[in-house]
Amino acid sequence: MKEKLLTLKKKLLTRKFAMECVRSMLTLLVIMSISWYVVPTFAAQRSMVQGRSLENNFHNGENVLLDKILYKFDGIDRFDVIVFYPEKRITNDTPLGVIESKIKKIEDEKYIKRVIGLPGETIQIVGADIFINGKILKENYGKMPITDEGIASEPITLDIDEYFVLGDNREISKDSREIGPVKKSSICGRVVYLKELLRSNSNMN
Repeated sequence: MKEKLLTLKKKLLTRKFAMECVRSMLTLLVIMSISWYVVPTFAAQRSMVQGRSLENNFHNGENVLLDKILYKFDGIDRFDVIVFYPEKRITNDTPLGVIESKIKKIEDEKYIKRVIGLPGETIQIVGADIFINGKILKENYGKMPITDEGIASEPITLDIDEYFVLGDNREISKDSREIGPVKKSSICGRVVYLKELLRSNSNMN
């Protein structure tokens, strides 16, 4: 009788252990599933540069890490590289029937550019020189000197939620000289250069 009770107890313990294992595995699967969704959707995402507008600093097909959260807390600085949804500009010639579709963010169309002007600043491009609040901006990100000032040939004063952006390859880049300032609400992330990140990690003691 005693042996039967011991055998039964062992079976119950084995079954309980098996159930705990199954429960732990299911919990792990749930956590992993949530992580696979939450991290790329809300926190960070590995992305690929498409196009040549940021050459020679970022190249077509290059992998970068897109920070989707931290920039909202520590802010966007001058010369940060951001990804944003372009808003279609509306002119006086735009038919009323297409205005709504033009101002919507196009989910499958994203731009990657470098922040040059910050909220509240006045931007103007004269020749190859960029002026911020009347003073020449010293920077060396441009692949070639600017030859087309676009709408920035006249002073542009940014609103409290606007940024002026340029591509580094300024001969071919479609940026704030053409599409105008970028609204903060249109920004979907700040780029972290994976090569620099890996280099920094490899140098850690």
